[in-house]
Amino acid sequence: MDFKRQGILGGTFDPIHLGHIHIAYEAICKLNLEKIIFMPSGNPPHKTDKKITSGKERYAIIKEAIKNQPYFEVSDYEINKNGMSYTYETLEYLNGKYKNVKWYFITGADCLAYLDKWKNVQRILDNCTFVVFKRSGFSNKDIEKYKSYIEQTYNKEIIYLDIPLIEISSTDIRDRIKNNKEYNYLLPEGIGKYIIENKFY
Repeated sequence: MDFKRQGILGGTFDPIHLGHIHIAYEAICKLNLEKIIFMPSGNPPHKTDKKITSGKERYAIIKEAIKNQPYFEVSDYEINKNGMSYTYETLEYLNGKYKNVKWYFITGADCLAYLDKWKNVQRILDNCTFVVFKRSGFSNKDIEKYKSYIEQTYNKEIIYLDIPLIEISSTDIRDRIKNNKEYNYLLPEGIGKYIIENKFY
């Protein structure tokens, strides 16, 4: 049976920026994926103490940012879901909804350091191929250490995407908007204007 190869790129995306787009395109090329689905988080359990822009607004910004990108989609599953957003539930939902798809869950390498604290790790790894990209502050040696530990503990392969880093911070973008500093060069084309016109920040 032939499986479609599709990626999931999750995050708060508050807002989505060129760093996210860069990661998505690199994953498509290096993993030979047909599509990337951006999955803005609803109520992530690890960010309960942080103020996050509403899911509806973050979803709208992503949708606008990728409207001319044929390889990208955005899902509102997590932002419409009641309660906390858990990765294992998202993956099981996607596997139930879409048949004959091999999912690649793409996240930062820093997640490997605390993946053991995620809920139902085995169910996550059973429902996708887990892919990590490099994060600042994590050396290749650090990543390999965490990668080996997870692979041995759960008997699953982890893919490491060694791609160039584009250091952009959503927090910095929000601060720039608030303080009337230039930020358009950090965002997909037209998104700065879209954010201001809709008074999202």
